Amino acid sequence: MNDMDADTKALCEQLQAIWYKQIPLSQAMQMRIADFNGLALTTEASLAPNVNVHGTAFAGSLYAIQALTGWGMMHLQLALNTLDASIVIASGQINYAKPVAQDIRVRCSFGDHLAEMEKLRANGKGRFPLTCHVLLADGNPAGEFSGEYAVRLNR
Repeated sequence: MNDMDADTKALCEQLQAIWYKQIPLSQAMQMRIADFNGLALTTEASLAPNVNVHGTAFAGSLYAIQALTGWGMMHLQLALNTLDASIVIASGQINYAKPVAQDIRVRCSFGDHLAEMEKLRANGKGRFPLTCHVLLADGNPAGEFSGEYAVRLNR
């Protein structure tokens, strides 16, 4: 998080504090924000607390970190748009393509959701499909999570 401007870094620190306080699993997994550039959020988690009997990342941990990364991306986008809203994951689908035998690294890109954001502003609710990828050290994907996040403005 060192290369971010002060406002972006503050938003990310706030998000990480929310995760640790309200979703204790995120802290137990040693999940942390590695980078956020406004359009892509990268998170990491140490392998050790997320390891399975094979010495690779536990499937449940891979699901959780990707679902939380998508939720975090939605939280950050709402903050950037100065919208106060509640977020829930409405659905999630995961593909475990390759075993992960290293610290877990996940990237989520926001994409072009201008229409959905306008619908949210107008109607007070919206749904945002987001995709997250677990990345190996060489940058290749080890898996993919597709989630739909339901958002409702707090009025």
